[in-house]
Amino acid sequence: MRYLVRARIKHGCERSLSKAIESETLGAGSVAGGEYVRNMREARLCPDRTARWVEVCYCPVPLQEERPYWEQYFELTRIQDAHDRRSCRDLNGSEPWACSDCDCTERLERKLETMGKPFLESLRET
Repeated sequence: MRYLVRARIKHGCERSLSKAIESETLGAGSVAGGEYVRNMREARLCPDRTARWVEVCYCPVPLQEERPYWEQYFELTRIQDAHDRRSCRDLNGSEPWACSDCDCTERLERKLETMGKPFLESLRET
């Protein structure tokens, strides 16, 4: 499943998050591997000061595996389905692991690209 994640970086975590992204150790130990760094490269900082990104997650509970890694640096303010669950080929069982190569959130991701500014750029400025 794909989720639209909104999060605010915790005060004082900017430097450690930046280091974890640059060294590509963000999410080290998680089954999601490099997904965390990819998420941060694609994240946008919106005018309401929330970082937003689309995340792929196969857990029965949204971001069940990822939550502890994100919560080191962020207050997760909202996690919502990024598309209609009924259309998710992984979730409906028609194609296991389909979310890895699916383009179901392409339109949403293009829209996010126009919002705010790149999160990493903003993070480096702080």
